[in-house]
Amino acid sequence: MTGLSALLIFIGLFFLGGAISFWKQEMPRGLVVLLGFAAAMSLVGGVMRLAVWA
Repeated sequence: MTGLSALLIFIGLFFLGGAISFWKQEMPRGLVVLLGFAAAMSLVGGVMRLAVWA
């Protein structure tokens, strides 16, 4: 696991936690969707950079 993939996975988990927290606080739906999308993109980017796929 490289440093960049670990960083992307960490950021994705951070955004996912924020999206869940904002959803529980009944924040605006657009903000929750934006955080969820950012989390998904970061997690997918981190997983795709792992050397497992090579």
